[in-house]
Amino acid sequence: MSSYIEMHIMKKLAEFVKQRRKEVNLTQEEFADRAGVALTVVRKIEQGKSNLNLDKVNQVLAMFGHELAPVNTKELEKTSDE
Repeated sequence: MSSYIEMHIMKKLAEFVKQRRKEVNLTQEEFADRAGVALTVVRKIEQGKSNLNLDKVNQVLAMFGHELAPVNTKELEKTSDE
């Protein structure tokens, strides 16, 4: 994945999770506990880190009724060039 696209996706994911977590008034630790993941997973997501386990990310996103799926990066690059 091109680094620009990866950074954009991770930034959006970080913003989404942080905003939603705050909307339900939970600390990172409380949220991690409810999502069934380690605190470090929530912290890495909210920091926009790119070396994340997709299953763990989806455990977190499931709290909000969402899921992240693998994408064809060639298709993403085509649409961003248009």
